[in-house]
Amino acid sequence: MSDLSDLLLLLVLVAMIGLWLRLSVARERAVREARRQCQQHGLQLLDETVGLRAVRLRRIHGLRRLERCYGFEVSIDGHDREPGRLWMLGDALSSLSLPTIELLPTRESVSGSTLPAAISNVIPMHPHTRTGDRLH
Repeated sequence: MSDLSDLLLLLVLVAMIGLWLRLSVARERAVREARRQCQQHGLQLLDETVGLRAVRLRRIHGLRRLERCYGFEVSIDGHDREPGRLWMLGDALSSLSLPTIELLPTRESVSGSTLPAAISNVIPMHPHTRTGDRLH
């Protein structure tokens, strides 16, 4: 019985090492994709850290596949930290969530030329009113 338990233990150990290697390769792909997306959208990837946040099953063309969510932090102007997430389905990017930048309207200066309004990291919130769903 000792030989069988040793063999089983060895197989479990090899399976764990194989899983760790696959996850490491997938994480490196996610780091490259996050870096590429940040460069494309004019953001700075902070700390070069991308970490696995979630795993879910997703049905694609009738087949169930694992989709991995990786979280990371980006900076818009170098003075802030904003969360970002990307979902990878195999080797391909399936979804991306990056912080949004609201462009402020321009204001007229005294001389008549347009100047950009003061930049702030405060996002204005507007109340959402529903007229058809009210209970009376």
